[in-house]
Amino acid sequence: MARVTVEDCLIHCPNRFALVHLAAKRTKQLMKGSRPQVDAPNNKPAVIALREIAERTVRLPEGWQILDVDETPDENLPADQRE
Repeated sequence: MARVTVEDCLIHCPNRFALVHLAAKRTKQLMKGSRPQVDAPNNKPAVIALREIAERTVRLPEGWQILDVDETPDENLPADQRE
């Protein structure tokens, strides 16, 4: 994988908030000395964390759920804030 993108990771996470939460937690673990689960030499810890999420070696906890999420787009939001 040449570059890792947010879209690669969102396939495996329910939303952007969950992705940021998971990536930040894994980045902190890597910075404290945890061994990377993917082969990514010369990459920064944040990039390694995203690669691990994209390759499904790091996942959200089993019981993690999203509650009260409205999946219909809010038409009152500006176009650049819609997903």
